[in-house]
Amino acid sequence: MLGIVIPAHNEAAHIGECVACAQRAANHHQLLGEEVRVIVVLDSCTDDTEAIARALGADVTVIDARNVGMARAHGAERALALGARWLAFTDADTTVADDWLVQQLDCCADAVCGVVGVRDWSPHVAEVRAHFGATYTDADGHRHIHGANLGVSAHAYLRAGGFAPLESSEDVALVESLMATGARIEWSAGPRVVTSARTDFRATKGFGATLVEVGRRYFTPAEPVGALAA
Repeated sequence: MLGIVIPAHNEAAHIGECVACAQRAANHHQLLGEEVRVIVVLDSCTDDTEAIARALGADVTVIDARNVGMARAHGAERALALGARWLAFTDADTTVADDWLVQQLDCCADAVCGVVGVRDWSPHVAEVRAHFGATYTDADGHRHIHGANLGVSAHAYLRAGGFAPLESSEDVALVESLMATGARIEWSAGPRVVTSARTDFRATKGFGATLVEVGRRYFTPAEPVGALAA
């Protein structure tokens, strides 16, 4: 069995498209009928995220932590309890390609770090998009880490100790733990996702926050503008 884990905090505007795309990836013919569970972890939700996710066939579980690291870990625990051999993680404001799971598994690695594309740049000044294009590596061998496009075998995940209870950078911490255990990590541009560049981001140091910081720096020329870390 394969598990797709999606943490969500008040994501009614995005969760429908996210889950629908995850379900299409789960039903890809190249998976040869292997069972896939799409697990949405509702973290302190007060909107219609749960109803939308359930209506689309997601396995819904609830926590009250307001912590993405704990939400991802909770979803992973649920998937492992159901017998998952592979854990695939994305975000509620992200859509995955139909062959997303297939591409992760085809890497034949302990873990796969994928890249992201951006759906809509309109919340940002033009310089932010240009900066992303100039500093982001959308190719095999990149060194980006995104919770929106991450896969790991159950064995490697458990050996690395799972996600730490961090409010941000929980994905980076997991990959660092995987590397420390000697896991084979594939830095692949094969598994494709498209994510949001929204400014009302959830993780305080995540991808959205990084884009906002890049935009802010363009209005303070004295500060150097570094490459996107995530």
